[in-house]
Amino acid sequence: MAENKISLRGKNVLALSDFSADEINLILDTAIHMKKIIGGNNKKLPILSGKSIVTLFFEPSTRTRTSFELAGKYLGADVVNITAATSSVVKGESLRDTLYTVEAMGVDAIVMRHKAEGAAECAAKIARPVIINAGDGAHAHPSQGLLNLFTIREIKHRLQGLKVAIVGDILHSRVARSDIEGMSKMGIDIHVAGPSTLLPRFLAKDTRVTVHDNVEDALRDADAVEVLRIQTERMKGGLFPSTREYARVYGLNKERLALCKDDVILLHPGPMNKGWEISADVAYCENSFIQKEVTNGAAVRMALYKLILAEEEN
Repeated sequence: MAENKISLRGKNVLALSDFSADEINLILDTAIHMKKIIGGNNKKLPILSGKSIVTLFFEPSTRTRTSFELAGKYLGADVVNITAATSSVVKGESLRDTLYTVEAMGVDAIVMRHKAEGAAECAAKIARPVIINAGDGAHAHPSQGLLNLFTIREIKHRLQGLKVAIVGDILHSRVARSDIEGMSKMGIDIHVAGPSTLLPRFLAKDTRVTVHDNVEDALRDADAVEVLRIQTERMKGGLFPSTREYARVYGLNKERLALCKDDVILLHPGPMNKGWEISADVAYCENSFIQKEVTNGAAVRMALYKLILAEEEN
């Protein structure tokens, strides 16, 4: 009997909870081939020729917005970027009307970042183009979760059974939530640590995650570490005494990194607050794959575009 071919064509990318382990593996496998394009001499292929993509960002972004834009262009799509500051949003236009306007121009996909949790899911119900969530509040950032998986698998050659520590500001982190969804599906042993004020309540009941009172226990013998940025822009204050105190108790420095396995992989979604959640010497040490994540992010987003937007192959 012939195997059922997995197809993601036309699928919205809202959260990794919507994807099976087989679908995640398909994306990661496709990203391997996409990365070869990034490293090659010809970065303009006709895979998405005739397709149009709009990146619609209501929050600032460098890495995510640029990589989504370049990923589309590398595959031959027409890509237009819209930011809230230069759109009719400043005149009072609603999200619904903005989506209707973009849809009316005949686009095939909308890549959207928004400060409100659930905004991407709302957009998927409103608009007909494929919606790709580039981050909605503290809810989800599926492509970042995928690129973390891709980076770990690329270096370790497997995911099943690895220990990954996620440390820092988990309360405000959409990356952490997507990491937990994706990593748990791929058989990773997930450990988290951070100030109690920055640990969401749901973690206490989440059987997929081991929560630690101190960061040292989470880091011990870890195969990979994801350090999360302190998101001061989302805080109202009073969640920890000072950045100096945070760095002393929870920051990743050489002493704490030494608790991990010798070949530990260090990840960070960026931008980094060096001297706060991570020391400068650790950020650029030989175990750091933070810059590699940027390259891998473009490859993963190319894979998503290809699988979702390209015409089915015979």
